[in-house]
Order: sequence, then structure tokens, then C-alpha cells
Amino acid sequence: MNMISPIESEPDTATAHKDGAFGRMPLWQRGALIALPVALLAGGVSLANREAPAVAAPPPPTVTVASPLVREVNEWDDYVGRFEASRTVEVRPRVSGAIVGVHFTDGAIVRKGQLLFTIDPRPFGAALSEARAGQASAQSELALAQSDLGRAERLIAVEAVSKSDVERLRARVRAAQAAVAGAQARVRARALDMEFTQVRAPISGRISDRKVDAGNLVAAGEGAGGSLLTVINALDPIYFAFDGSEALHLKTKRAQAAGAKASPVEVRLQDETDYRWQGRLDFTDNGLDPKSGTIRGRAVMANPGMFLTPGMFGNMRLAAGGTTTALMIPDAAITTDQARKLVVVVGKDGTVEPRPVELGPVLDGLRIIRSGLTAQDRVVIAGGQMAPPGAKVTVKPGRIAPLPAAATPAISAPVTGEATFAR
Repeated sequence: MNMISPIESEPDTATAHKDGAFGRMPLWQRGALIALPVALLAGGVSLANREAPAVAAPPPPTVTVASPLVREVNEWDDYVGRFEASRTVEVRPRVSGAIVGVHFTDGAIVRKGQLLFTIDPRPFGAALSEARAGQASAQSELALAQSDLGRAERLIAVEAVSKSDVERLRARVRAAQAAVAGAQARVRARALDMEFTQVRAPISGRISDRKVDAGNLVAAGEGAGGSLLTVINALDPIYFAFDGSEALHLKTKRAQAAGAKASPVEVRLQDETDYRWQGRLDFTDNGLDPKSGTIRGRAVMANPGMFLTPGMFGNMRLAAGGTTTALMIPDAAITTDQARKLVVVVGKDGTVEPRPVELGPVLDGLRIIRSGLTAQDRVVIAGGQMAPPGAKVTVKPGRIAPLPAAATPAISAPVTGEATFAR
């Protein structure tokens, strides 16, 4: 009789029908099938843990550092202004009459005493002749009065004439002398009128265009009562007028109180890169404008070629004091945090640190640092954007040097509006 093991006993019919082939398997096979995926999963995880390499930390960023450039510099204060004529004269006639000649070219350079206009001299010539005739008549009356007085003075010794007659003759001589003086004055006045018919340049400079053509009548007088003939501007020397803020005015006054000498001024035009026009400060107004808080100043400079023109715009710089030692770094190494200016420096432990600084002017592409840095600091001049504050960095030595003149961007001339083919 065959004995059937409980393990090998056939499954329940309902269970076999429900689970299919899995339900017909023995219990030990079922356990093996269930444990196999779990073992495979555990083995895969263990194998993955054994084969996955460890992730290495990224290397610290590399930055280029350099110590600030130390140079002796002269600092300047910047102003803007315009050129003005050192003298301006409105040419007006001193006698009335008709213009019969214009003797200059519009816009030309004229010299003092040069003939500009001619007014019809004939009426004034006739008046001068009349005055001279009156002078001759007065001189004849004086000569007759002096002759009569001389005869009377010889006869008074023999009591041939009375003293009253002699006094009367002396009075007549004095009246004749006064008449001669008046006649001479009229001659001089008519001669001046005759001279004023030739309108000459009162100063040297560049003349404007003529306001009156030949054939027109002009009236003598000042202001609106007189006819304006032209305008002359004296251009050598020429003035440069500017307005300075109260802060700059106080700075200049304190420098002068400290014994600073008057320094020259330098001006550049809007299409120039160099301050090639030299001059000196010759006038500062006696008060500040309370509305704008500025004070008016003026510099004078030579202009022998008459190149500088009134109304021309210019940038002026005035020395703010003597020679000082300055720390200079590239302007690109400076960042902005709201209202603060920052420079990134590398400490002794190799960490980067932002440091607030006070900026000065730019010289040869380098920014002057007034405060916030020392000559021993290591300033990040390249690669700083890859290193956040407090991060460790790898230092690469660099060098700070002024930019050559050729690297300085030039100011281009205005673009031409249109062009045509040359013929």
C-alpha cells in the first residue's frame, strides 16, 4: 500500500481550479518561486552598490588676482561749459546818412582800424567847410579887436581916450577870442563827423555778416535808436565759461586755503580725446546762484589760429590739488550692489570676499580707488563671477597695467546725413 506524504498530497480541487498551474505546484516550489525575485532584487541592489563609483567633489574655481597698481597721479575736477568771445562789439554808425560802400567779407578776420563801411561824406564835408569859414570870420574879428585895443592903450597915456573905452575894447577882444574858440570847436566837431563817415573796426577779431547793404540810410545812436551794421567778436584770447557746483567750489576754496597754487585748466572739444587746449582760471563770480546752487567761473586761453569759436561746447578739467599716491584697478573688476560699489578680494585662506570701495576717476582704463583697498590686497580681476562670496578659489597671478593710448576708444565724428557720387 503506497503511503502519500502530506507534502505531496494533491491540492484541493477548488484551489487548483482557482490558482491554475501555480496552485497545482507543491508548497516548496511555490516558496522557491516567491523567494527568487526577492533574491534577484537584493542581489542586483548589492551589485549596483558594489559597482557604482563614488562622486568626486568639483574642484574650486580658478580666479586671476593682482595687487592694485600704485601710481602718483594728479586728480582733476570735471566741468562742462562753452566758449565765449573775450570782447564783443556791436558796430553802429556815429553819424546818420546813406551807406555808399561795404569794405569787408562776411565772416572774415578783421584788424583794428580796418575800414568796414563808408557813409556818404558830402553833407559832412559841406558842414566842415562852413565851420572853417566861421572860424576864419571869428579870427578876423579877434584880430580887429586886438588892433583897436592896442591903439587905445597907446593913447591912454596922453589921456586921449577914457579908461571906460579901453575896458570896452578889452571886453571886445575877450569876446572875439571866445568866438574863435567856439568856431574852432565847431570845426573839430564837423571834422569828427567827416571822420565818422568811415566806419572802422574798433577791435580785431572775426566779423559777422553785414546787417545793412550799400544804399540804405542808417541812423546814429545807441541801442534800439541806432542802426546795427555788424558785430565783431575778439577771439584771441578767448574765454571758457562754466558753472561749478557748490561742493566743487568749497573743495577749491579749501585747497587754496591750504596753500595750493593756482593750477592751469585743460579743455577738450566734443570730437577730441585729449585735453589739448591750455588756459588759466581768471574769474570766479562773487556769489552762488541760490536756485541752482552753482557758481559761474571763467577761464582764458590763447587762440592764435581763431579755431575756437564762441558757443562751442567743451569739457574742462581743473586740478583738484597736488600730486597724490593712488591705487588703481581695472574698471571691469568693480561690481555694483544697489548703491554700493564692490571689489572682490581673495583672503589669506583662499576665500573670496566682496569689499565696498569709494571710486575715483578713470585714468588710462584704470579706476582710481579712493578708499576700501590696500596695496597688499589681492583683487580678483578675472573669473570672479564663478566664485560666490565665501567660496574657496584657486589663485592665478595676474598683472594690472594701464591701457595704451591706442586701446582708448576714440570719439567718432558725427555721421554724415547723406552722400552723392563725386563729379
